[in-house]
Amino acid sequence: MQPISLSEMEHIRLLDRVDSKFVAPATLLPSLLELLTTDFRIQTVKGKKFSLYATQYLDTSGLDFFLMHQNGKLNRQKIRIRSYMDSNLSFLEIKNKSNRGRTQKIRVPVAQTHIEMVDDLAEEQPFLQAHARFAVKKLCPVLSNSFNRITLVNKRATERITIDWGLAFQNLLTGNTESLEKLTVLELKQDARSASDFREILNRLRIKQRSFSKYCMGTALTNPGIKQNRFKAKWSAINKLTR
Repeated sequence: MQPISLSEMEHIRLLDRVDSKFVAPATLLPSLLELLTTDFRIQTVKGKKFSLYATQYLDTSGLDFFLMHQNGKLNRQKIRIRSYMDSNLSFLEIKNKSNRGRTQKIRVPVAQTHIEMVDDLAEEQPFLQAHARFAVKKLCPVLSNSFNRITLVNKRATERITIDWGLAFQNLLTGNTESLEKLTVLELKQDARSASDFREILNRLRIKQRSFSKYCMGTALTNPGIKQNRFKAKWSAINKLTR
C-alpha cells in the first residue's frame, strides 16, 4: 500500500466531521486490507504501518459522561488523554457529538500519558474549564485502554479510516480488566457531503454499520454494577459476530 507520512496526514485531520463505525471479526482484516490496497494510502510512522495507541478517559465519579450515552442523550461529550506511543505524543482531547451526528474534537498537547488525578493537569486547567461540561474538580481518571491502529486515507483525500484491533481495557475504579482480541473496530471519518470509497468495500464484505464506543463498551465490560441495559443487545450481537 502506498505510504503517507504523519505530516501529510495533518492536512486531512477532519476535526469537524461525521463518524461512522463498524465492527467485524478480526479474521476479516486481511481480506479487507487487500480490497483497500488500490485506492487507499497507509499512514507510516518511522517505517511502521501500524501504531500502538493508549487512552485514559476522564469522567465524574458518578460516570456522568457514560450515562449520557446510556440514557440516549444525543448531545454528548468525552474527555480523554490520547497517546500515540510510537510517536511519543499525547493530547488532552474533548470530543463533542451534536444531535445532528456531527463530531467536533478539540485538543491540546500534554506531557503525560496517564494521570492519577485531574490536578496533575495543572497547565491544562484553563482548557478544561473553558470546554468541559462538568466542573473540573469533579473529573477523575476512570478507564484506560490500549490497541493497535492502522490509519488509511483514500487517494481523493476525502475520508480517513482507522482500523483498530487488540483492544484491552483496565477500569481504574473497579480494578477489572478485559480484552477483545477477536474483534476489529473500523471507523470512517468524512465530511458528510462526500461519497465513500470505504463504505462500498464494506458493503462487498457484508460488514454493517454498528455503533461502538470504546469508552462505553470498556466501561460496561469492566464495571458490572453500572446501569448498562443500552449496551446488552450490542454486546450480544458482537459475541455472535466474533463466534
